[in-house]
Amino acid sequence: MAGEIRPELAALRARLARTLDGERAEALQKRHARGNRSARENLADLVDEGSFLEYGQLAVAAQRSRRDYQELQRATAADGIITGTATINSDTVAPECARAAVVVNDYAVLAGTQGYFHHHKLDRICDLAAEHRLPVVMYTEGGGGRPGDTDVTTQIAGLNLQSFRAWAALTGKVVRIAVNNGYCFAGNAALFGCADFTIATRNSWIGMAGPAMIEGGGMGVVDAREIGPAEDQLRNGVIDILAEDEADATRLARQLLSYFQGPVAHWRCADQKGLRDIIPQDRRWAYPVRRVIETLADEGSFLELRRVYGRSIVTGFIRMEGRPLALIANDCQQLGGAVDAEASEKAARFLQICNSFGLPVLSLTDTPGFMVGPASEKAAAVRRMSSLFVAGASMTVPLVAIFLRKGYGLGAMAMTAGSFAAPVYAAAWPTGEFGGMGLEGAVRLGYRKELDAVEDPAEREALFNTLVGQLYELGKATEAASFLEIDAVIDPAGTREVVLAALRSAGA
Repeated sequence: MAGEIRPELAALRARLARTLDGERAEALQKRHARGNRSARENLADLVDEGSFLEYGQLAVAAQRSRRDYQELQRATAADGIITGTATINSDTVAPECARAAVVVNDYAVLAGTQGYFHHHKLDRICDLAAEHRLPVVMYTEGGGGRPGDTDVTTQIAGLNLQSFRAWAALTGKVVRIAVNNGYCFAGNAALFGCADFTIATRNSWIGMAGPAMIEGGGMGVVDAREIGPAEDQLRNGVIDILAEDEADATRLARQLLSYFQGPVAHWRCADQKGLRDIIPQDRRWAYPVRRVIETLADEGSFLELRRVYGRSIVTGFIRMEGRPLALIANDCQQLGGAVDAEASEKAARFLQICNSFGLPVLSLTDTPGFMVGPASEKAAAVRRMSSLFVAGASMTVPLVAIFLRKGYGLGAMAMTAGSFAAPVYAAAWPTGEFGGMGLEGAVRLGYRKELDAVEDPAEREALFNTLVGQLYELGKATEAASFLEIDAVIDPAGTREVVLAALRSAGA
């Protein structure tokens, strides 16, 4: 009869329903009891409503030979991984730029472990992302490989997998964002670590082996919460952005993805006149560079990465008049702005990723140079600092350099893609000052005999200050510009206009 649902369609609807939260009440309650969301709740919050096209929803764990099939359909829904395509941020970016692939590991299915069909689904979505140039957002919570898929009888170790290679092979082709909450061990951690950008909640533990593997390797019994807690992984640079919870992490994932999706139409910015007085008149005083960044950027658009790792360089994203830019900036409140080994490596990797995806770079430079000394060399400074030159020399996107104050030595050159001639435009604020090395060090080195010849400490200090003042006059921004070492000295209040004009001139 008309209007009646045929049995096969009714059966399909019932089968699909068994994969959803509505028929997995016990699993959902457990997630909520721990303060977590379900995999499908995270999915719904991430993607634009009605846009998700799912792949492999009917998969179950390869355990039909030892478990009831009906029970498998609920308990191992989608074999523990939701995959598909969707749009994200289509309300703010151009619709054609909003396409994305999504992977959500479901911890409510066998602790988020990776099984036979699970891997097949992951491989499929990685192939689609590569073929159609889809950025990928992946939720990585899970315990790694699964030993209980007894239906699989044609393998021994199960190591002839494509998943890890396929995910890693997306490097430089599409943007990959990993989001974690809860336990993320072994294979799941490998996926997390391979991503271009990593977001994790405070309630995260991330490690290349979980408790069972550690104990099985004869390394003792450890609690899961001793392995890679978020605070540790934030300090050592494994986590790019720390989120409060899954809702916050999902919001951050959407925002982070948006910088690679193109410009937005609506923006506001702060009064730029405040930039004229943001640098202290006394050149020895530090200032909060993030105030500079937040004033220059469109309101609410600054997103920082790895804030507590490599702290003397700030890395992140901003928008100017709606267009996305990558940003590096020296923080003079950390090591006086000196570029140390950690900061160099951090900035180099950041520039390589942004260059791969065509994001122009703004460098806000204020550094006395590279960090020096025995302790610095113990941190592999030679190799790690040099990586910043390699990354800069490989850049094909335009870089605009704005010297806020100090531009000294190799460290300043590294901040500008390896040479002051490399930026499409290099300009200084009137507070800018330049030299082959920091002024104080240059005076102590170059005028050692003159200073040693003055016996009275007060007179020696006065001579030292006089010599520093003379070198400052020789190296101040207007003099550097007059010798064409930089392109211009600008009014700080006009920095936004200068940056955007320089990018337009470069065709960016």
